[in-house]
Amino acid sequence: MPKSILVTGGTKGIGRAIIYRFAKEGFDIATCARNEHDLGNLKADLEAKFPEIKVLALVADLSKKEEVARFSAQVKGFCKPDVLINNTGVFLPGSIYNEPEGNFELMMHTNLFSAYYLIREFVPDMVKRKSGHIFSMGSIAGTTAYANGGSYAISKWAMLGMTKCLREEMKEHQVKVTSILPGATYTASWEGVDLPVERFMKSEDVAESVWGAYNLSPQSVVEELIIRPQLGDI
Repeated sequence: MPKSILVTGGTKGIGRAIIYRFAKEGFDIATCARNEHDLGNLKADLEAKFPEIKVLALVADLSKKEEVARFSAQVKGFCKPDVLINNTGVFLPGSIYNEPEGNFELMMHTNLFSAYYLIREFVPDMVKRKSGHIFSMGSIAGTTAYANGGSYAISKWAMLGMTKCLREEMKEHQVKVTSILPGATYTASWEGVDLPVERFMKSEDVAESVWGAYNLSPQSVVEELIIRPQLGDI
């Protein structure tokens, strides 16, 4: 039976790179994003390049709890994910004391609450099967305080804490839990920045790291994976 992976926010950047890395290995793919056109292009390209796999690509705004529930029900009708990548996220810079009203709620719901609700949807079945791997896409911003991080940094610190708690809960159930903590990776969030592309990490490098962490023996788990640009943080 083919294995399957669920990647949220899969049409761009790191999420997209992870999807292609696992599709290359024969995994069926379930993903979502808010842009229907981008999802259609992704699905068509995956099916053309990897005709042996199945692809489910659905429009969903995971900042809304009811959308998480609807999307999860559709995924469950498609597969039982062996791997869950909580990758959905939004980045809006600003300071805690004066960032625009609503930044906190938007980023907490998108970056943190979506992962919490998806864990509750899919992890109980992994526990029953005594197998599975959950990856939470955090950030260096969740380990190092910096000015102008605002609510984004808060959400990523919280994501790391939640993932640590989940790791402790899953030990006895043989379900692996990994925090991925990338530094500056060239994605849409950095477009327009006056820096050479070579200064950033590649999304494909993060995807390769996720694949490597997934492929350890059952006796070992990567709990936290910090990946930074060779020249340091930006």
